[in-house]
Amino acid sequence: MPAKSRTHRPEKVRAALAGQIDALSDAVQLLCARPDAAELLDRPTRLGEWRVRELIAHLAVQIDWVPAHIEDPAEGRPPLDLLQWVQRVGTVAPLLDEQARARAADAAGGFGGGPAEVAAAFREAVAGLALVLAGTDYRDPARRFEIRLGSMLLSDMWVTRLVETVVHADDLADALGIADFPHEKQAVAAVTRLLADAFADRAPGGAVELRVPPYAVVQAVEGPRHTRGTPPNVVETDPLTWIRLATGRADWADAVDSAAVTASGERSDLGPYLPVLA
Repeated sequence: MPAKSRTHRPEKVRAALAGQIDALSDAVQLLCARPDAAELLDRPTRLGEWRVRELIAHLAVQIDWVPAHIEDPAEGRPPLDLLQWVQRVGTVAPLLDEQARARAADAAGGFGGGPAEVAAAFREAVAGLALVLAGTDYRDPARRFEIRLGSMLLSDMWVTRLVETVVHADDLADALGIADFPHEKQAVAAVTRLLADAFADRAPGGAVELRVPPYAVVQAVEGPRHTRGTPPNVVETDPLTWIRLATGRADWADAVDSAAVTASGERSDLGPYLPVLA
């Protein structure tokens, strides 16, 4: 179990985020250029009542949140690390839902308009974040950024934006039937590691080894700790399947039945511990 949040190299995180938002921007622009774009924006997603329009609006909120608030005065909120963010972010889900719905209904802001307006509004959000990421004004390693849940290192806040853009790019791909979304490799790596660490933090122990090659291996779950040789309880899956399981997009039993997950050993049922980020 990690004693604290894993250290992520800030320069790699910024580069990964820049690449991931570029991939998302390309996907949204291609969507909005299609003849059936209006119909696709109204297509349902796996996120409750959200249509593709609300999903894109939510992504824009998450993408431009830091640029829009980077100079907000500090209010002295308590420190918040990445594992704590994973634990607590679900508590603000109603607020995030409200923000997405409001932005998706705002014709003046673009996301409530036609495909061309949605494309332009999303392009503007991406451009604002890209400008901040490329600049040097906010690279002080001690700089903090406050959100409702607490005060984070800005370098950690960028990791949370990787979570948002990877997880919701996968939601968009699912809604649109995109078989192989071009995620930025290091973005997927960082999100996989964070969610594996969050799982180990939620279910401390050493009885089960979770393997998500090539990015993460953690030991978790109470029971006899493995020290040598092949662990008696092993779970292995690919990064996107792990991300879907950890965020409630995939069902544990279904993933095992379909062989998307291999699980061996009497303690290898991770279903009771999932999702780790709701």
